[in-house]
Amino acid sequence: MTNAPHPTDARLTLAARGPGRLALGLLLVGALLVLLGVSVGSTGLDALWRLGQDDVAWQIVWDIRLPRSLGAWLAGALLGLAGAVAQGVFRNPLADPFLLGSASGASLGVALLLAFMGGSPFASAWVLRLGLTGVAFAGAVVAVLLTLVLAAGVQQTLRLLLAGVIVGVVLGACTSLVTLMNPDTLQAMQAFTLGSTGFVGWNATLLMAAVAGVCVLAAVGLSRVLDGLTLGETTAQSLGLRLAPMRAALIGVLALATGTAVAQTGLIAFVGLAAPHLVRSLVKTTHARLLPLTALAGGALLLGADVLARAVLAPQELPVGVLTAVLGGTYLLWLMYRGQARLGHQA
Repeated sequence: MTNAPHPTDARLTLAARGPGRLALGLLLVGALLVLLGVSVGSTGLDALWRLGQDDVAWQIVWDIRLPRSLGAWLAGALLGLAGAVAQGVFRNPLADPFLLGSASGASLGVALLLAFMGGSPFASAWVLRLGLTGVAFAGAVVAVLLTLVLAAGVQQTLRLLLAGVIVGVVLGACTSLVTLMNPDTLQAMQAFTLGSTGFVGWNATLLMAAVAGVCVLAAVGLSRVLDGLTLGETTAQSLGLRLAPMRAALIGVLALATGTAVAQTGLIAFVGLAAPHLVRSLVKTTHARLLPLTALAGGALLLGADVLARAVLAPQELPVGVLTAVLGGTYLLWLMYRGQARLGHQA
């Protein structure tokens, strides 16, 4: 005679299976979106078996569409991971990856380089492309370091948050000033600020894959800090967590993930903000599982938006940042409405 499982054990089993099933589902969605991504071109949706009959078309798929699709997924994964880390560190569900001024720093770096190069994005194309990614990453890192200096470290979360807002506003104003003084850079700056995955190649894809692997491993290794911070700083310290160095390491993960994604794709909004909310609405779990799930969700969100951006008005292409802002903003508004409706029913 076998004993019946205890109800508590059954609930724990379901809770353990939930994140695994969600991860599998997000991986399948990502794989399907990659297939769609390599099938969508300037003429709309193409059949892959037809492309295999044309060597030139197959080269386009391998050299352009595949790295772009994988790169879009990886950039979304980096932004999703950075968003989850930011919301955990600041204990604020509205925190996003650009909260420490990284977006404004990257924009200023790109604006300065374009002004220096004469505002022509076609002069010495490969040199300029390498320079744009380099200065965007450097600008994002410098902005985060400046925020840390103004906040006198990472001990006070509120001070760090205010410093990031101030740095973002000041560097954004500097970017606008540089653009006004060099009107020829306006079109290139607009493309950067709206976001695009069109320039992502195999080198950028491999770089983002390496950075994503490092950031996910580091964030998961520090996930106990985020779990402790959800209970408050006093409780986290009572658990024996060394908050200052571990929070600094998380800020480093946030800066590295955000800077790498921004350097390759420009400023893409709402992915890092919406992905953690999407995962939390589906499963309740610890940060050790939440962080990888958020990365998978961010990759699916950005790649899905990129496929739509290419397919909706083919052969024209919408800026992917516009679609992520519309879709992400709509989703967050729906979450707010649903939350208010639940509060109304409980009252």
